[in-house]
Amino acid sequence: MKKLHFLVYIALLCVVISSCADDSKNELTALQTLMTGSFDSSEQAANDESYFDISLHMYPIWTSRDGHWLYVEQALNKTQTKPYRQRIYQLEKLEDGSFSSKVYTLENPEEAIGKWKTPEYFDQFDVSMLKEREGCAVILKQKGDNYVGSTNEKDCKSSMRGASYATSEVTIKADVIESWDRGFDANDQYVWGAEKAGYVFKRLQ
Repeated sequence: MKKLHFLVYIALLCVVISSCADDSKNELTALQTLMTGSFDSSEQAANDESYFDISLHMYPIWTSRDGHWLYVEQALNKTQTKPYRQRIYQLEKLEDGSFSSKVYTLENPEEAIGKWKTPEYFDQFDVSMLKEREGCAVILKQKGDNYVGSTNEKDCKSSMRGASYATSEVTIKADVIESWDRGFDANDQYVWGAEKAGYVFKRLQ
């Protein structure tokens, strides 16, 4: 009898674990879907000359493998063949219910330019082509239909334009992604990035 009770317990535990795993996968898919698409800041740039007209493309890769991954490409709209940022994001759900968007750089980014149009290009590679930007993950929490988050304090190291570290604040909505990236020196003085507020990227498709 004890053995039967134990087997029933194990079976129920497996069902619960499986159910939780499915829930997490569905939640990650929902977040990835919100992030997927082509966006730009043309409207913001037209209304405020202190902002550049920037394109933002984010599309899922490795969809037949475990995990939730996005290829990300940003460029000035007038020079989209010369992106200034190419990244891979990995979405994960954390134990406290929040979400992590880890950031990776590519081994040969110039070869991936424009591949958001054909994300199957990445199928020939695996994670060995990536290098994690440690400390630069954005931790997101769901607030209603939106997701809001940021990097952790000074953890994201950066040497760009004299910076010591960078911060990123992100809000993800149904058709808008707001992103405020800034660099600070060792004395916590601002050295680069939008000064007034983040960029507002509106969905194109």
